[in-house]
Amino acid sequence: MEVLRVGTFLAPNMEQVYEAIAIAVGAELGMSVELVVEADYENCANDVNDVCFVCSLPYVMFQRDGISPSIPVAAPVLSGKRYSGLPIYFSDVIVRIESKITEFAQLRGKSWAYNEPMSQSGYGITRFHLVEIGETNGFFGEITEAGFHEEAIRMVADGRIDGSAIDSQVLAIEFRDHPALRDELMVIASLGPSTIQPVTVTKRFDLEKRLRIQEVLLHLHENASTRELMSYGMTDRFVAVDDHSYDDIRMMLDVCEKANFLELR
Repeated sequence: MEVLRVGTFLAPNMEQVYEAIAIAVGAELGMSVELVVEADYENCANDVNDVCFVCSLPYVMFQRDGISPSIPVAAPVLSGKRYSGLPIYFSDVIVRIESKITEFAQLRGKSWAYNEPMSQSGYGITRFHLVEIGETNGFFGEITEAGFHEEAIRMVADGRIDGSAIDSQVLAIEFRDHPALRDELMVIASLGPSTIQPVTVTKRFDLEKRLRIQEVLLHLHENASTRELMSYGMTDRFVAVDDHSYDDIRMMLDVCEKANFLELR
């Protein structure tokens, strides 16, 4: 049986949801599924995976650099009124609940953690926000790469770091699965929204196959068992997206490039 290789570059707390989605797509295509949890974007750039759950920022960066091996076909709509039925998410800025910090401006000179530098939710949106408010000359004090949002959350919760911007979906799941965090953390700002991370399909697949995968994704919520797992990931359904859906990410990157501010500092 032909194997569908699916790579995920996103938060570990959603892995079982991505696996269920991958299996559903594979079943429709008559293919077995190999889910690969990626540690970097090398396989994404080299077109190793057939389907990817990937952050929007590297997708946009690769596309702009002429490395465009895959095409966005669908993106999730998250549960909750704040998402307005659209494929968007926010980056919620968290601090310890005992902190005297109550607004973003008070993070000047404070320590900051981000998940990784190719992340729109943890890095790109923060960089853009600093340009917007004219703070491109050493706003933060110590800056630490945490690796994942989940680790950044715990670095703030245990007092190692003053603040961090967390993908709102990831944060909501962590609050649900670890209720004690609600007593340790508070959200002082929300950056965004940004268009949410796409599911991309390799250009090695012909148009008919790409459209078939898209169709499966758009109807996942109609299956009771898959809908239950999607609900666990706080996802209502998938909607169609294309390259232009990520023009907001391009705009933010353009602004940072024009300001010569591509590294947090």
